[in-house]
Amino acid sequence: MNSPRVAIVILNWNGWKDTIECLESVFQINYRNYTVVLVDNNSTDDSVQKIVEYAQGKINVESDFFDYSSLNKPIDYQILNKNGNVDKNPNKQLTLIINHKNDGFAEGNNIGMKYALENLESKYVLLLNNDTVVDKYFLDSLVKEGENNKKIGFLGSKIYYYDKPETIWCVGGKIDWKFARGLHIGNQEHDHGQYQIKNHFDYISGAALLIKKELLEDVGLLDEKYFLYFEETDLELRAALKGYENIYIPKSKIWHKVSRSGGGISNEVGLYYITRNRWIFMKKWAKPGDFLIFIILQIFMAITLPILLSIYHTNKNLFITYYRGLFDGIF
Repeated sequence: MNSPRVAIVILNWNGWKDTIECLESVFQINYRNYTVVLVDNNSTDDSVQKIVEYAQGKINVESDFFDYSSLNKPIDYQILNKNGNVDKNPNKQLTLIINHKNDGFAEGNNIGMKYALENLESKYVLLLNNDTVVDKYFLDSLVKEGENNKKIGFLGSKIYYYDKPETIWCVGGKIDWKFARGLHIGNQEHDHGQYQIKNHFDYISGAALLIKKELLEDVGLLDEKYFLYFEETDLELRAALKGYENIYIPKSKIWHKVSRSGGGISNEVGLYYITRNRWIFMKKWAKPGDFLIFIILQIFMAITLPILLSIYHTNKNLFITYYRGLFDGIF
């Protein structure tokens, strides 16, 4: 098989332990023609130092999913700032880009993708969450399908829960236009072969998303106003308007620790951006009838949801965070 170059973009923010486990799994895959572009989003936990020590072979990685290998160390790396350096080298195995502020998931990944598009002769860009571990053959399966099907713009993996390795987290998503949420197909199901057929969905999860370079050049990158959540779905919908399709590849497998950075609605960061961004998303994409139902449901949720969240998670700050996200999303 032709093995076109792939740029694997990983975003780190105060999560170096997860990141080096992800990196070690990546550097053990069977696919050889790839480069890792790792963007650090202004971490304050010594992430950069620890990732460099890992690349130098000074930190062993323990995992239930693989045995650590010293044979691929040291990893040939370079460190750049956000805007790149004069002496940047596109042939390094690992490029670590230092961002001096937290630009969120969307812009952080865009920084990595821009570097890949401008400096690497890669045919594909893979967005990969740092809190994932990949199967040895996951990338090979995705690229094979991408090369065989010219209509496909996005390719996604079968994603399992990290702490429940045979339980599915997501194989693809369906958009619930009434509540403005993504419904993960296969979620919480034990894998007994029920999703062994390639399939198309409303969207493919951004936890592991292979994208053709030509699509990014045609459609553009992630919309940075989202900051966190909804950005990859927005990109896939924009691409669909231009005829690009997505596909789920069952032979490609990864394991996901789920919401290590955003935390979902259980913490203030996740709740704010989910609440705000669903309004941004719906104003842009929803049909008038769906948007009207969404508004009605949001009125009822605005009365009860912040109170219930604050009580259930014993965090009174969630109450005001919800309304701040609601206000910013509407106005």
